[in-house]
Amino acid sequence: MSHIDVDVIDFVLLTVYPVAALFVIEMIFRVIKLKNWIKLASQAMVSIGFGVAYITLITAHWLTAFVLFALAAALLYQARLSKIKPGKSIY
Repeated sequence: MSHIDVDVIDFVLLTVYPVAALFVIEMIFRVIKLKNWIKLASQAMVSIGFGVAYITLITAHWLTAFVLFALAAALLYQARLSKIKPGKSIY
């Protein structure tokens, strides 16, 4: 991937970091058993943080950032549904 000055290994790592962060949040919230909407909202904030970082801090990864922003929107929507109707949540 020489056209964006990022090696393949670096690109894979940049993809794995948000996944690992979301997984860690999931495991923490399962252990401490907080409300589901708080978990989903925190995962959305992490996705937004990674999206902003991928645009500003490193060589611009616009598509990856866009996917993370879309994931954050979906997570915030699910958090809203989970807060309004906690019994009907599929999580």
